[in-house]
Amino acid sequence: MGKLALILSFILSVFPADANENRRHIHVVRRGNKHSHRGDTVAKIWIEENGRKKIEIAWSELTASEETLILNAIDKHWEELNRRIDDVFAGKKITIKKIK
Repeated sequence: MGKLALILSFILSVFPADANENRRHIHVVRRGNKHSHRGDTVAKIWIEENGRKKIEIAWSELTASEETLILNAIDKHWEELNRRIDDVFAGKKITIKKIK
């Protein structure tokens, strides 16, 4: 799993298998779970469509305010998150970024 960023009590992540999916997306995992994997994901957010920025929720267990916070952070840091995703898919090691 590639941990991209930390926002309050959430980790934004991608999984190597996601490289083969049609649309690029980010998994939102609630921090503090011992096993941060797909089963602990609280939201899946599409971040592009046909290579263009298009941020939308695929599904979510978040509150409306949590969704707004995370969507705004993804929008603001979209280019950097995409670069980090590219690095994860290329097998590069990345450090997790704290987003305020």
